[in-house]
Amino acid sequence: MATAKNFEDLEIWKIARRLSNEIYDLTKSEAFAKGFSLKDQINRSAGSVMDNIAEGFERNGRKEFIQFLSFAKGSAGEVRSQLYRALDRKHIEQANSEKLINEVINLSKMISGLMKYLQQSIIKGSKYLEEPEVDYNIPYEN
Repeated sequence: MATAKNFEDLEIWKIARRLSNEIYDLTKSEAFAKGFSLKDQINRSAGSVMDNIAEGFERNGRKEFIQFLSFAKGSAGEVRSQLYRALDRKHIEQANSEKLINEVINLSKMISGLMKYLQQSIIKGSKYLEEPEVDYNIPYEN
């Protein structure tokens, strides 16, 4: 697995970002005009997936990253559920719904794969790297 220096380097973040934009474009349609609360909720959930990936990465600790990936995966489940609700309320066509749901499922699988990889890793994270020794006994003159 390649080393990522920034969350923007993570393929799962890129996919989550693309999905968030697809959801946003979907909710701009006339079909969502009367479903304001669902429109708002599905946009927030889709954004939460990418945001939690980013926040977990930026915490620089393996366990925290896993925790935030878990949040991202939960938000992905929420997006899937909301897509079904949008389908049931005729805000979205069946074919588009299936396409987006499959994208979310695949993203969830990728998130799970990264979580599993991190759980098996011995690397704790950059915030746990040893600090250089500092001598605080600096002599001073009277």
